[in-house]
Amino acid sequence: MLSLVLPKGSLERATLDLFAAADLSVTRSSEVDYRASIDDPRVADVRILRPQEIPLYVAEGLFDVGITGRDWVEERGSDVTSLGVLPYSKATANPIRVVLAVPFDSPVSSVSDLAQSAGEAGGAIRVATEYPELTRRYLDSHGVKADVSLSYGATEAKVPDIADCVVEITETGRALRAAGLKIVETLLVSHTELIANPAAAEDPGKRHAMEQLLTLLQGALEARGKVLVKLNVAAEQLPGVIDVLPSLRSPTVSELFGGGGFAVETVVPKSEINVLIPALKDRGAMDIIELALSKIVH
Repeated sequence: MLSLVLPKGSLERATLDLFAAADLSVTRSSEVDYRASIDDPRVADVRILRPQEIPLYVAEGLFDVGITGRDWVEERGSDVTSLGVLPYSKATANPIRVVLAVPFDSPVSSVSDLAQSAGEAGGAIRVATEYPELTRRYLDSHGVKADVSLSYGATEAKVPDIADCVVEITETGRALRAAGLKIVETLLVSHTELIANPAAAEDPGKRHAMEQLLTLLQGALEARGKVLVKLNVAAEQLPGVIDVLPSLRSPTVSELFGGGGFAVETVVPKSEINVLIPALKDRGAMDIIELALSKIVH
């Protein structure tokens, strides 16, 4: 039913791992094959292409749905429907920022200063970036006369010989600081998203299939880093156990057959389990079981 396009490159392995965790395993003949398949009646065709291209192809209707970053949607100026954010890898767990950066010793501290500096110099500010269209639109909207050039990498190294400033992506700003640059403006905060062709998203059948796939993907993400804890506890020790037990919602408590105590189960962060299990035992919990989770769907 749906034609799907997934990102190649730095997001490729993490994307395939997410789909496998969601029981939507992607199969292809080799790691360099651009064609793939998913054994699911909702998915008719799968391609693996560069994330920079995906917004354009989805907007044109070549694919119904795809995964890419908001930065590339904005750079392409593509008319797509966002179905949801998917922070599924180290590279996407936190949003990236598209920022304007200048040398540390520059008097510029805002885009307004940059516009003033360009006016005083009587010429265009030289800007290097991997996002030329996004950058031009932003600078034009702030009255900055700029000569924007496409950078194919190592953008921060082009100041001051090749460019006066850069528009670059960053998560922490560490690489820019190491290059002697300071951030003066944030143009965009970008998440990885599941995007759809607007016409396909308006089709009831396709939209329902898209939302079902999103439920599986988000359910797999929600389960990451969490485990199910089950235990038994005597009635008089139940309050103490509940007191130390974190939970996704309220823990489930059921009376054991014969009135011999209570069974308790809840979902907790995996990172806390090494402290939690001994604390539960200290409070009288017995028969403690830790179980891995595949999906959590709210």
